[in-house]
This record gives sequence, C-alpha cells and structure tokens, in this order.
Amino acid sequence: MPVDPSFVYCPPQDPLHIVYEDADLLIIHKLAGLLSVMGRLPEHQDSAYLRVLAIYPQAKVTHRLDMATSGLLIFAKHRDAEVAMSKLFQARQVTKHYIALVQGQIPPQGSVDVPLITDWPNRPKQMVSFEHGKTAKTLFERINYNAETNISRVKLTPITGRSHQLRVHMAHIGHPIMGDELYHPEPKRFTLPRMALHASYLAFQQPLTRQNIELDLPASF
Repeated sequence: MPVDPSFVYCPPQDPLHIVYEDADLLIIHKLAGLLSVMGRLPEHQDSAYLRVLAIYPQAKVTHRLDMATSGLLIFAKHRDAEVAMSKLFQARQVTKHYIALVQGQIPPQGSVDVPLITDWPNRPKQMVSFEHGKTAKTLFERINYNAETNISRVKLTPITGRSHQLRVHMAHIGHPIMGDELYHPEPKRFTLPRMALHASYLAFQQPLTRQNIELDLPASF
C-alpha cells in the first residue's frame, strides 16, 4: 500500500470485466486504483481477488499488478491450475507487454538491466542496488513521441518480474512513468488522474490444455 498516511483507498466500483475464461483460468481487466489482492487493513479488503472469489470461491492468485496499474490479470480457478501457472511464470514462459507514457524522448529501443531491492525505510518503494539487488531486466520500444507534451508512448517487456520493476527502471534511466506517485518527481503534472501504465498483452500456452492463449487489451490513455 502507498506510504502516504493521508491516502484513502477508493477503488473503482465497475463490474468485474472478464477478458478470457476456461475451465482452469480466469483473466480479467483490472482497473487502475483497484488492489490485486486484499490488504492487511479492513478498509483495504476490496480487491480484484476478493471480487473473483465471489464468483469462484476456490480461485487462486497467479501474479499481481500494482494498484495503480491497469490491465490483464490472471487467476487460477483451482490448485492444479495455480501450480501449473506458477511453473510457467518461473520458467519465464509467459510473454507480457505493457504500454506506458513516460516523461521525455526515450530512445527508440533498448534495455534496462539493473538489480533491484526493497527500499525498506520507504517500503513499498523499491530501489536500484548493484551490491544487494536481485537481477532485473526490462526491454523498451518507443511507439511515438509527442514533442508538445514531451511524453513518449512506449512498449515495455519485463524479462524478470520484480516488484515495481518497470516503474523503477524507467525512473532510473530518466524517463519516469507519468502519474507515478512513488517514482515520478512531479506526478501531479500529469493530466490524467492515474498512472499511465497498462498491462496490455499476454501470450502463453495454457499449461493444462496446451491451448495457445494470446490476449491484447488496448490502453485507455
């Protein structure tokens, strides 16, 4: 949860948007501002997972998106599917792309390969640590650049899955994600009332049926 003590959790109340479903998996469009899983405090219980549990009481979490991030989020309907998806993620056999708006004119393409660690005095923030951090790598590809706003639209591909990885990596190279309350030095300068990071694409082989699944969910910004 955010470190700001004045933070009040007001998640969007839109109905659950199911993008894909089969006997084993449920993939939803998680809206920005909604927690992926329940927080510790009673007022932070409302979450994508809690809403999924109302439909499928045996559902399991397979991965998470930051509260401020929107996009495709996978849940397993039962334990066997959870285990199978966990193995896919560990083997890096799930392709994920994100769309983001970042400050400045980012290079046409490149990668950020710097290790990350929890910034314990300021958690949940993460930080770069070449001495103690865990390996983290992100590929980026500029889609376009708006000179008037000095904002680049970029496709981000995480090779690893560290907490806040995309957000910290973009800030590290001087192109923080617009509206990022944790890592952008001036998040309120952004015109949209949210962080411009969206999990737009998923591709993997369904581990139990061997069906190839490919989903593309355009960003709303």
